[in-house]
Amino acid sequence: MLEIGRINRLQVTKQVTFGLYMDGGEAGEILLPKRYVPEGTIVQDWLDLFIYLDSEDRLIATTETPKVMVDECAYLKVVSVTPVGAFLDWGLPKDLLVPFNEQDRPMEVGKSYVVVVSVDDATNRIIASSRLYDYLDEEADDDLEVGQQVELLISGQTDLGYKAVINHDYLGLIFRNEVFRDLPPGTELTGFVKHIRDDGKIDLRLEASKKTVVEMLEDKILQQLKNNGGVSQLTDKSPPEAIYRSYEVSKANYKRALSSLYKQRKILITHEQISLSDSE
Repeated sequence: MLEIGRINRLQVTKQVTFGLYMDGGEAGEILLPKRYVPEGTIVQDWLDLFIYLDSEDRLIATTETPKVMVDECAYLKVVSVTPVGAFLDWGLPKDLLVPFNEQDRPMEVGKSYVVVVSVDDATNRIIASSRLYDYLDEEADDDLEVGQQVELLISGQTDLGYKAVINHDYLGLIFRNEVFRDLPPGTELTGFVKHIRDDGKIDLRLEASKKTVVEMLEDKILQQLKNNGGVSQLTDKSPPEAIYRSYEVSKANYKRALSSLYKQRKILITHEQISLSDSE
């Protein structure tokens, strides 16, 4: 299925003087203008192409890659403001529209803003929005864990600290008293999930804790074994739900911890159980 605003792998169906037509499936043929056609391309070749709408709202392909794609966030500069909204430079000939009702505050030419990109359901046009809270989750889901490394994009400040986009999916907070350098909007950096509050809100830190999630889990596993006669039936083959009930971690992290303990010769592993080694 064709994905507007994303890279699609499409096959050449027809060659014309002004470019190539690509097979867009149910969307029909899509033009790849001549200036973007790779040298030597022929009918039936496959190409990786970015799909968007041209100035007449027709689907069009390009070999160029924009600065941001649909469902991603980026820090982009306003190049013009018109009666329909602000337009951002995103690396393609047709600038990216931010309608007025998608602006958290009125945008100004020459200034840059953190935006999230989506496809407007009514028009099929690719648009951007600085109303991040309307598109990104402020409460953690199952794919985030304390200690997890994440990619951050600083989006602004509050009295408490710096707001950050997490992996293009979430919004979190870095407390000001834990940051010892300036973090202007648009700063991209790696961080870590520090804490997930009872209400699901996400606190972040810029440095890994002294003990990683796996290292802390190793300590918990050893203590649990010592408290239960040195044996546990919770192995790397156990259901994820059982592992989470005992340790509140993913099965992947549990397996990493078991593997590390086994390599350190602190535990023995069989299909039926894990147990403390003689050294423990």
